[in-house]
Amino acid sequence: MSQNSTDQKGTKIETMAQAQHNMQKAYAGGALGALVSGSVWLVATIVAFWVSSQSAVWTLFFGGMLIHPLGMVVGKLAGFSGQHDKGNPLGQSAMEGTLFMLLCIPLALLLSFQSHAWFFQGMLLIIGGRYLTFATLYGNKTYWLMGGFLGVAAFLLFFIEADAAISALSGSTIEIFFGIVLFAQFRRGNT
Repeated sequence: MSQNSTDQKGTKIETMAQAQHNMQKAYAGGALGALVSGSVWLVATIVAFWVSSQSAVWTLFFGGMLIHPLGMVVGKLAGFSGQHDKGNPLGQSAMEGTLFMLLCIPLALLLSFQSHAWFFQGMLLIIGGRYLTFATLYGNKTYWLMGGFLGVAAFLLFFIEADAAISALSGSTIEIFFGIVLFAQFRRGNT
């Protein structure tokens, strides 16, 4: 961090570690968002198994729009502010990463015209890449593992020609597993 920033309380955020700590404190280290996202993937999985893979694509697409608001509600219910300090320069980085992810989602939708499974595999790659940036936002290298697992899963699922339901289940399982790990790390203060 080359310049000092001031948070909402007037306290200077002078180091990367201070900025990351502020992000961790506001968002439970990102764990609750991962758990909510994994839950949305789980709903899409259920839809894929019981309704249709096309309906599952739209479930994840529209359900994905609810991940951030639902994560904020869950965070507030769990006692987290869900608001990083205005002077935290990592807030801008978080927004830039989110916008990049949103710009990539139409690619996954286009893949769904060829194969519904490809939509889920494409989304695994997109969110895997997004989670890689969380290692910097939260100062937790576990996000590199999470992003790596999501990316590798996407390729493996593609090469074994997994269907949409199995692909969605894979995303759900990975996100929920890592969400639990991340929350445990946050609670112990080991990020």
